[in-house]
Amino acid sequence: MAVSYMDFTSPHTQFTFDMNNNRFFTKNSHNYINALGISQLNTLGNVSLLDIRLSLGNVVEPHVHQNASELVYCISGAAVVSLINPFTKELLSFTIKPGQVANVPQGWFHWEVATENHTHLLAVFDAPVPEFIAVSDFLRLAPAGLLSHTYCLDEAKLREALAPISDTTVIGPPAHCGQQDQHAQHAQHAQQQQGHHQPYPQHPNAMRAPGPGGYAQIPPSYVHFAPQEPMPHANPVIGNGYLNPYHPYG
Repeated sequence: MAVSYMDFTSPHTQFTFDMNNNRFFTKNSHNYINALGISQLNTLGNVSLLDIRLSLGNVVEPHVHQNASELVYCISGAAVVSLINPFTKELLSFTIKPGQVANVPQGWFHWEVATENHTHLLAVFDAPVPEFIAVSDFLRLAPAGLLSHTYCLDEAKLREALAPISDTTVIGPPAHCGQQDQHAQHAQHAQQQQGHHQPYPQHPNAMRAPGPGGYAQIPPSYVHFAPQEPMPHANPVIGNGYLNPYHPYG
């Protein structure tokens, strides 16, 4: 239970707030996020909310909440909530529809993809203000030379690939992305073909590897790159240990 130091006799005590008046991010009129934290409603304990609206194929980008767990509740539409288990090195993906939830433990990488238009999600956090750490910020701010050296990548190709990421994405693809319409059309076509696929293996709702046909609603590459078995624990932690022919200092 949260310990409150609020003076409930104060004339400044707040018991209600309109989340429509606190926009966290706007991509367009169909894709935006409103927020509620203790700064908006000072009687809150250890709880905060993000009210998320998405259209088909739009993604709440990969990110981390370092100070809070997140419970994602689907109000309307449908979405795939994906997360990386840092202990088993597995990618887990959960399809949620109205009335269903997916839980993301504190500090885990995760993202949400809308698989229908008019998707409405409510994200509930066990902290008065959810801290949002976006992967787009890492990709655009980490030195390309360091990344290419550490992971043995072609620096020129990496710089070219990351060049369009000029700001925190939050909801992708960005509005200026030339692939956006193509992705939406791909998602729509795949969704129409859903009835031709066998049901996906779920336990209870987890997708650890692509089933027949992959995800029907969206391009499979949006959702899972997961292998059949957990990733080995021999992944490089300090550099890559190999000579990088694309980097001047190896």
